[in-house]
Amino acid sequence: MEATRSFTDKILLVVKGIAMGATNKVPGVSGGVVAFVAGFYEEFIYSLQKFNTKALKLIFNGRFRSFLQYINYKFISLLVLGMIISYFSVSKILDYLILRFEIYVWATFFGMILGSIYYLSIDFNLKSKAQILFIILGTICGLFISFLEPATQNDNLWFVLLCGFVSVSGMTLPGLSGSFLLILMGNYVLLLVDSVNALYDTIAEIIQWDFNFVDNAQRIHLLKILGVFTAGSILGLVSISHILGYVMKRFKDITFATIIGFITGSLGVVWTWKEKIYDRNKFGEILYDSNHQPIIKNYQRFWPDFSSSSTYIAIFFILIGVSVILFLVWYDKRNKTSRYA
Repeated sequence: MEATRSFTDKILLVVKGIAMGATNKVPGVSGGVVAFVAGFYEEFIYSLQKFNTKALKLIFNGRFRSFLQYINYKFISLLVLGMIISYFSVSKILDYLILRFEIYVWATFFGMILGSIYYLSIDFNLKSKAQILFIILGTICGLFISFLEPATQNDNLWFVLLCGFVSVSGMTLPGLSGSFLLILMGNYVLLLVDSVNALYDTIAEIIQWDFNFVDNAQRIHLLKILGVFTAGSILGLVSISHILGYVMKRFKDITFATIIGFITGSLGVVWTWKEKIYDRNKFGEILYDSNHQPIIKNYQRFWPDFSSSSTYIAIFFILIGVSVILFLVWYDKRNKTSRYA
């Protein structure tokens, strides 16, 4: 498989990893959608399935080259490289754009999901009423999740482990956003803001040869939380991929129909026109995270005001989002056609 992957393909795979990393960062958007629409979802799940007992045996027996080949390491490493690049670059830009031009960012992602649904509905071959049923059920499930009320923060390590397990669904199940699920579980700020900032601070201090953080109980607690969350994420990534691989092998059409439903239902999360509802204490005061940003509890959605120019600008960005997806799909298909011509 890797022998036929050209240099251009490898660059594109890194770019797709960047896109997955960026979309995973946005609550309501699933990185798995990128894999699904871009046509490497099955290879992604297949590669994750290779992290199993056979892989462990190869490591313990010192057969590292065989281990790397077995887990399809070139594919995985290129994707991970893209995600790492995204985390330290594109996701930071995205944070800035959300802060300054939030409605237009949501509009662009809304359009990208619409474009994905349009492409998938054309590409997907409906064969039975069961597929239609599962598309509807997936849509209802996605919409239901998007309107749930978030829980309160919980730093119990067993619950943090569960959060890690659940959060990776955004990578493996297109249409389900791991970031949004963390918001619903009440731990988005704790796990993706506070604990990550604690890691950054710790690394910075170690570089300066400052180890005073070992006496900081709060810092150690946050680092422990991040470690447990990471362990849960790895466990979830491997186990969910095995379940999906099993299901896709036996019920591929129904599985894909459900995924299309999930993606459609996610439109409720990324709906462009909404007002923030902030988390407040018992005195009605807005709560802030460690970066002094107000904590968003949920959103109040409303219909667009067509007397406002911002509405038409947002619609323009929706069309841009649709166009981006359709162009990427066209470009990918053209490359494949020219490669095998």
